[in-house]
Amino acid sequence: MKELKISLAAARVNAGFTQAEVAEKMGVTANTVVNWEKGNATPSVIVARQLANLYGLELNNIFFPKEANLICGAEE
Repeated sequence: MKELKISLAAARVNAGFTQAEVAEKMGVTANTVVNWEKGNATPSVIVARQLANLYGLELNNIFFPKEANLICGAEE
């Protein structure tokens, strides 16, 4: 679960989105995005696919961040 939260935040930052922008595009609250990134909640597979598309990544790159070489920036 730790790798998933790190890769979600890193993917978002690398794609140039804020948490608020992702929330708006996904039709969820910013708090939901925060919870996904902190590991307090896990997006469904369907939502994870949508996030991957939004971030321009393959779904595997979110679930296996070491292979994606994502570097997490500072949290908002």
